[in-house]
Amino acid sequence: MRSKEEAHDYRYFPDPDLLPLEFDQAYVDELARHLPELPDAKKARFIADYGLSAYDAGVLVGERASADYFEAVAKGRDGKAAANWVINELFGRLNKEGRGIEDSPVSADRLGAIVDLIAEGTISGKIAKDLFEIVWTEGGEPREVVERRGMRQVTDTSAIEKAVDQIIAANPDKAEQAKAKPTLLGWFVGQVMKATGGKANPQAVNEMLKRKLAID
Repeated sequence: MRSKEEAHDYRYFPDPDLLPLEFDQAYVDELARHLPELPDAKKARFIADYGLSAYDAGVLVGERASADYFEAVAKGRDGKAAANWVINELFGRLNKEGRGIEDSPVSADRLGAIVDLIAEGTISGKIAKDLFEIVWTEGGEPREVVERRGMRQVTDTSAIEKAVDQIIAANPDKAEQAKAKPTLLGWFVGQVMKATGGKANPQAVNEMLKRKLAID
């Protein structure tokens, strides 16, 4: 005759042994005041404060440790650049090696230093990836590694011009083709970067090649 036969059938019944709990608004407000920032609120703040896309912000707030790491890297820096390095380089490497962010060999301070070196023009994006690899596998402070290994970006226009002239002289046919087909400029940029060990300032190389090849 009974329709309720298992424990879950009684889940909506009040327990006679438990007294009702009554909280006043002041108590509720006090509890709310001590709650940590919730993911949705943090995501909205990352979008507003750092100019991140909704996707990037969502990735970063997936775990509290990840969000905290990102904020440490982004503090006083370009938020988008910081997010790019955290999501693409750091998270990519962590996932590849099956590590959590708490086990990252590269601290937030050191990744922030790499971002600074790029922003200052001390190293290029390509050199930065090499630097990240060194810091990941061997450790060390990024600035010290750059100085010790001679990884500074070449900004000396005379040195860049010498490399540009050599590449143009060695490839006269391609130089003529580039004048008619500017898309070939990328090939010359790549050759100059290769000749300088990736240390030449890419923007300076690009501008000098345009001038040398008379490309608007």
